Amino acid sequence: MDEIAAARIMGALAQEHRLAAVRLLLAVGPTGLPATAIAEHLGIAPSTTSFHLHALEEAGLVQSTRHGRQIIYAARLLALRDLLAFLTETCCLNRPELCGDLLAMLPQVPEETQAMTPAFNVLFLCTRNSARSLMAEAILSAVAPARFRAYSAGSEAAARPMAEVVEKLRALGHDVSGLRSKSWDEFLRPEAPRMDFVIALCDVLEGKSCPDFAATAVTAAWPLPDPAKFRGDAAEKSALLNELYAGLHRRISIFTSLPFASLDRLAVRKRLDELGAGPAGVMARTGAR
Repeated sequence: MDEIAAARIMGALAQEHRLAAVRLLLAVGPTGLPATAIAEHLGIAPSTTSFHLHALEEAGLVQSTRHGRQIIYAARLLALRDLLAFLTETCCLNRPELCGDLLAMLPQVPEETQAMTPAFNVLFLCTRNSARSLMAEAILSAVAPARFRAYSAGSEAAARPMAEVVEKLRALGHDVSGLRSKSWDEFLRPEAPRMDFVIALCDVLEGKSCPDFAATAVTAAWPLPDPAKFRGDAAEKSALLNELYAGLHRRISIFTSLPFASLDRLAVRKRLDELGAGPAGVMARTGAR
């Protein structure tokens, strides 16, 4: 740990509610607590609690993970140990053993590779939720099911998924039993899962503005052509669907491999925008706008 990192941690702790939150999370151990319970214990509003927890997470003092509709926060013991080591390493003319060797007296803690792993909710949007967004939902569900929960919706949902897309996904080994076209209104209800990422897969949602899926969601646009506008015979359309699938699979694979623990929201948003600006080989050949 260097002076900048130590100053960031101490700055985050220099507020009574944040200090109380860290002490509370240290007391409950690695199981952590939901944000609502922390707010109740501190006696402050949930929105204020979220603000303080975000500051603590940015400083590396706590980590969050999603369990169902709840976000669970736990203290990062190794970060606090690193701070103690930094504060005592120059003790007594660089002889920390004269200070009692505080770290040696503390019990060992598990490696952070055993810590809770975030499970992010990702919502893919397009106009009819019949092709691109369903394809993305199926791909993400297959690529990283333990760390991501995939959803999809549309601004004007079709009556059913596009048959060619469902058949393509089935042929590629995806479970299509749960795929259906649905309105994004389902994800605006109070009981709907809270989204961490919202990714639009078309240039413009036919004049509609994307709903507010909460300030916590990172939004991005990955414009891709609409398979309903693909031209040519059956073989040519199948080839274009293969190309669309490959482009989505590439982007989603890169997305799931991002080092989320070491990136802040702006950095994640930048990486997602870079993915959206990548090549889409089918665009020029389909005439899709």
